[in-house]
Amino acid sequence: MSEKYKIFPGGLYFVTMTVVGWIDVFTRAQYCDEIVSSFNYCIEKKDLRVFAFVIMPSHIHFIAKVENYGNLSDVLRDFKSFTAKRIIQLIEESDTESRKEWLLYMFEFFGKKQVHNKKYQFWQQNNHAFDLFSNKFIDQKVDYIHNNPVEARIVQEPYQYIYSSANEFTDLKLSEL
Repeated sequence: MSEKYKIFPGGLYFVTMTVVGWIDVFTRAQYCDEIVSSFNYCIEKKDLRVFAFVIMPSHIHFIAKVENYGNLSDVLRDFKSFTAKRIIQLIEESDTESRKEWLLYMFEFFGKKQVHNKKYQFWQQNNHAFDLFSNKFIDQKVDYIHNNPVEARIVQEPYQYIYSSANEFTDLKLSEL
């Protein structure tokens, strides 16, 4: 594995997690709410600290660390495993998901490419995690996270995006940088 994306205990990281095929899953509030709920569980039970985040249609950016020199890689593995199963379950059980068959077909298609998958794959295998080693780099990444929905022309101002730490009314239990 490249040193570029290695996660070391105690570090502060900018992380990107991407849905396979860059599929726009997080256009539905129900799936975004599941991500927020799962983050909050990890914050409460696994010592995760999230300092900034944004849930874009096909990926998530966030700045995080695990307290007490816990292992962020382990938390991310569990988070991705749980959220993948849960979101696929929500899609399977939905009576209103207009893209249900297509989404399940695509997750199964990508699942066949990995021998360890039982049926579906939701997240890309890798986590793009960059060590944040200076305040300047941290500030750049926070700005990038908050401006991502603006650059994508989803909103005009960062604070308008519901699933972002730029919105003061977020349900995600954020920590202070």
